[in-house]
Amino acid sequence: MLELFSLKGKVAIVTGCNTGLGQGMAISLAEAGAVIVGANLSEPTETIALMEEKGLTFHSVIADMSDSEAPAKIITEAVNKFGKVDILVNNAGIIRRADSIEFSEKDWDDVMNVNIKSVFFMSQAFARQVLRQGTPANIINIASMLSFQGGIRVPSYTASKSAVMGVTRLLANEWAKDGINVNAIAPGYMATNNTQALREDAERSKEILGRIPAGRWGLPSDIGGPAVFLASEASRYINGYTVAVDGGWLAR
Repeated sequence: MLELFSLKGKVAIVTGCNTGLGQGMAISLAEAGAVIVGANLSEPTETIALMEEKGLTFHSVIADMSDSEAPAKIITEAVNKFGKVDILVNNAGIIRRADSIEFSEKDWDDVMNVNIKSVFFMSQAFARQVLRQGTPANIINIASMLSFQGGIRVPSYTASKSAVMGVTRLLANEWAKDGINVNAIAPGYMATNNTQALREDAERSKEILGRIPAGRWGLPSDIGGPAVFLASEASRYINGYTVAVDGGWLAR
């Protein structure tokens, strides 16, 4: 049974893995046996150092996910380096905060371009390569609690993460027959750079923790296990599903 969870010999692309959840998932996938192609806007020096320390294989690709040329560049570099691709984790994302009454078109477009447009076209480029290979593959999209809820002051983020869940289902409907599993992970409130302001606000942090049955903020390592599962043969018959990793937040 444990062999079903092994990623030995697999090539995994992880976007946005310089810190936080992306870094945690990249390390977990590597520890399960995969070699990692990390796509980031700048050199992920911390992730590279951690990978080297653990004796894991990591290849860095510098790419701007808001650039329509990024997907082809990333796939080409991965194939040139390792000969194939097997796993894609669409983690790169941004957030902009402002009252909806004042929210700008630029903040809308910037977030939508990275959080959903790039997810679709990165998945498309990956799937085209996989179909050429004729091998099974796994795509993991990163959704959010705001894929299920509305949130406040983050209209484009809420729209994009709701769309991630919908596109995950759509791609699964089309590609499951080709052996390409498409699923998503919806992280809860995690101790990352994106939530630093919330965690430093004592009153808001208390409110959030009060609703989480687990009684704590999530850690990047909490996403590792679900990511390995959804990237492995153990999840071969799971298609189009969004797994909430939230300490019980949605159960309340």
